[in-house]
Amino acid sequence: MNQSSLSALIWSVADLLRGDYKQSEYGRVILPFTVLRRLDCVLEATKQAVLAEYAAKSKAGLNPELFLLRKAKQSFYNTSALDLPRLLGDQDHIRQNLYAYIQGFSPSARDIFERFDFYTQIERLAKADLLYLVTEKFANVDLHPSAVDNAQMGLVFEELIRKFAELSNETAGEHFTPREVIRLMVNLIFIEDDDVLAPGNAVVRTIYDPTAGTGGMLSMAAEHLLQHNHAARLTLFGQELNDESYAICKADMLIRGQDVANMVAGNTLSEDGHAAHKFDYMLSNPPFGVEWKKVEKVVRKEHEEKGFDGRFGPGLPRVSDGSMLFLMHLLFKMRPAVDGGSRFGIVLNGSPLFTGGAGSGESEIRRYVLENDLVEAIIGLPTDMFYNTGIATYVWILSNKKPEDRKGYVQLIDAGSFWQKMRKSLGSKRKEMSDEHIATVTRLFGDFAEAELATVFDANGKEVSRTVIAAAEFAPEPPPGGKVKVAPLSRIFRNQDFGYTTITVERPLRDEQGKLALGQKGKQKGQPQPDSALRDTENVPLGEDIHAYFKREVLPHAADAWIDESKSKVGYEIPFNRHFYVFEPPRELHEIDAELKAVSSRIMRMLGELAE
Repeated sequence: MNQSSLSALIWSVADLLRGDYKQSEYGRVILPFTVLRRLDCVLEATKQAVLAEYAAKSKAGLNPELFLLRKAKQSFYNTSALDLPRLLGDQDHIRQNLYAYIQGFSPSARDIFERFDFYTQIERLAKADLLYLVTEKFANVDLHPSAVDNAQMGLVFEELIRKFAELSNETAGEHFTPREVIRLMVNLIFIEDDDVLAPGNAVVRTIYDPTAGTGGMLSMAAEHLLQHNHAARLTLFGQELNDESYAICKADMLIRGQDVANMVAGNTLSEDGHAAHKFDYMLSNPPFGVEWKKVEKVVRKEHEEKGFDGRFGPGLPRVSDGSMLFLMHLLFKMRPAVDGGSRFGIVLNGSPLFTGGAGSGESEIRRYVLENDLVEAIIGLPTDMFYNTGIATYVWILSNKKPEDRKGYVQLIDAGSFWQKMRKSLGSKRKEMSDEHIATVTRLFGDFAEAELATVFDANGKEVSRTVIAAAEFAPEPPPGGKVKVAPLSRIFRNQDFGYTTITVERPLRDEQGKLALGQKGKQKGQPQPDSALRDTENVPLGEDIHAYFKREVLPHAADAWIDESKSKVGYEIPFNRHFYVFEPPRELHEIDAELKAVSSRIMRMLGELAE
């Protein structure tokens, strides 16, 4: 059964709830019941062995927990003789029996249902005489791992959450990231590590997501590594603020055999759930443009008191967008280079690339990552890729273990044209990246070379083909009457290419007669006083002599100007789009004129036909 038909089957439960529940409340019932049925099916094969072991160890007066985990062959168990199909055998006592069944789970699994506030829903369903009917629906759904593997189950959860988010006008993007974006990010963080991907190499690594959502990024990273190297072991760590998402993430980790103690609930920015840990790999898709006023006091305190010994040493972004706080959090979580180093991928909107002038919090964060040579690449994604926003997004890849040829450089890749239209839009998501698109971007990153995209158009302006060519290669020949458009695709820059010094240019204050106003006391005595109305700033690229620039660019236009050296500040920005802009000359005027005349004559002819 594919995940869409499985989701449709589960979604049919909504028909039972209609009338007693609002549409926006369906998820409160369907999500925990889906998790319960999944855990139910996972434990079915070892159920009798666990019950026998529980009876024997309890009789012997021993703590049965470790024995039961071994018998269950999972990281959780259930000591109740009941399961969902057996609950149907006693319709009159289904409420009490369902409570007893959930209480039979080991504490880590029981916590999942408490996070869902499931007991409230059981009472509500019982009061509406719906508990037996809903339980019956789920008891008849086959969610055994042999029928629905973990990856498919993850997709089912995602589809259900998206539907509920749309019904309640929530943002689905807060809960999960599109699968193809995760696949691309996972490819990029692993591609340079041959020891991890080499089959048979029994490496042990850790991966962390501070905004784990339903655990999709962590799950896909684990699946990717296992596909390449069955001997590798990846331990998953995460933290999540939303209780429902956390519950689903925890359920997924339980089924995967991961230590659920590594999944922490709470706000990552105000309370680091893994304070003592550093990680080999990290992935994150933090919320875009969400203000951090709620945690401002705690974050500012850490910034001011701990400085670079804390997470937010480089600076603080404006309160209206906290995404760069997550970037700094991940920087702090990097395993030191001497211990093997770390690499991480984070999805950000365009704002962190350029918002804030020299000296601002955002600029200081960019300055820190570039001057410390931590940015490997930034990849521009197509618009309309995410469920809750159509804006441009970027994947940043940062590392403190850059290969020798990457040291001192940043690679920018414009993958904005690498998309195909979806058959059906999902919220704001109208586009998706194909496997071929992902492979091309991964290869561009792996090759670490400049490249261009040659797009061939026929005589009618229709796209015929696309070819990725090396920067020095010749573009393909256009067809008769057609043309070839060549645009940069991958570009490589030195770190300092993104830096500049903002200088303050002063002009003298003059009185009504045009005479210079001079200072009367102190160091300013006899010196021309600046006119604040004529004050201006100039951004001088790093590496360029400031005084030579000033002499060339300013003095020819303002001979009486000077630089106020005390106000000079170093800033960094990454004007991504500017580096990929290709100027297209406008068409000849006579062409446009001829086209307008043709259109006008066609309109007049149509009007004439109407008059007849």
